Amino acid sequence: MTKETKRIVIKIGSSSLTSLHGEISRRKLEKLVDEVVRLKDDGHEVLLVSSGAVAAGYRKLGCLERPSSLPEKQAAASIGQGLLMESYSDLFLSHGYNGSQILITRSDFSDENRYNNARNTINVLLERGIIPIVNENDTITIDRLKFGDNDTLSAKVAGLVDADQLIILSDIDGLYDDDPRKNQNAELLETVHDITPEIEAVAGEPGSDVGTGGMKSKIDAFKITMASGISSFLGKAGVEDIVYDAVYGDARGTYFEANQDSENLDQKKQWIAFNSGPEGEVIIDHRAKESVVDMKKSLLAMNIHHVKGRFKKGAVVRIHDLHGEEIGLGVVNYSSEQLKEMIELTEPELESYEKAAIDRKDFVCHLEVSMPVGV
Repeated sequence: MTKETKRIVIKIGSSSLTSLHGEISRRKLEKLVDEVVRLKDDGHEVLLVSSGAVAAGYRKLGCLERPSSLPEKQAAASIGQGLLMESYSDLFLSHGYNGSQILITRSDFSDENRYNNARNTINVLLERGIIPIVNENDTITIDRLKFGDNDTLSAKVAGLVDADQLIILSDIDGLYDDDPRKNQNAELLETVHDITPEIEAVAGEPGSDVGTGGMKSKIDAFKITMASGISSFLGKAGVEDIVYDAVYGDARGTYFEANQDSENLDQKKQWIAFNSGPEGEVIIDHRAKESVVDMKKSLLAMNIHHVKGRFKKGAVVRIHDLHGEEIGLGVVNYSSEQLKEMIELTEPELESYEKAAIDRKDFVCHLEVSMPVGV
């Protein structure tokens, strides 16, 4: 691989940054920073998605071990976030680079204006040579507004900034064709072009403890990056030069490459598919489904069977068929009240409405992109 400059997102979890006692390991932090600095010296733009705030702060809170209650975790994070950033900043400054802190919640991504503001801010930082360090705002985030895990967050951030590569560092050295903890003959998959049912079966079911090294969340993250045309890598955090080698294609691990024959989602469709937070439902019949899915046409109001929920113009809604199967997501050009009125009108009466109910350019079909569960 040549040394063309890239925009790289690196995700590292708490287990890869902490000691056996559960506290932040200065040695592990220094190792990560050294590798990021090597990439920066090569001219790459680098963004970190880093866990570790709770681990950095729980001792200062007076806890002898990592807390389990939500208020204590959030209190520990409020102390630890500053300490973690101080450590990162000191280490990067010693090499002549500046770091910056970005704390976000899921609602920052579900609102399109805030999503674009975050994108613009991070772009400025990266273009000025700053290293943004992103984490979920654990101090105030409640469950319904959480990303769920930093694997998902890192994939969404990679899409947000149009990254060239996402590197997820874990406690496992890649994706295997079977659980290596149970099968000594399990083989490492060096390259993955499609997330198949077999791969998902190895990763485990949603919400289960089955799978390897929290693999389910990582597979969901790679679905997002592959749909967005972003290359990804999964490897073991403790391996020497793992980050640097991953960028140049020389690391041991699994590379996830988007299928070149598939259509990558643009920035707008990424937001619709992975971040928007649908506000209602539009139900269509089989003829409308064929028109939208197979013929790739816009959805007309006359083809809507009925509308569920209350939403405004510009909201994202789920599109279902009459059997309840979800077809995709789209941005509506009319409010729910307007659509309910329109579907009662005759075709000549609808001619005064210039726009389709949902433009095809603002529609994401589930058959065109594999959607992570719960995203």
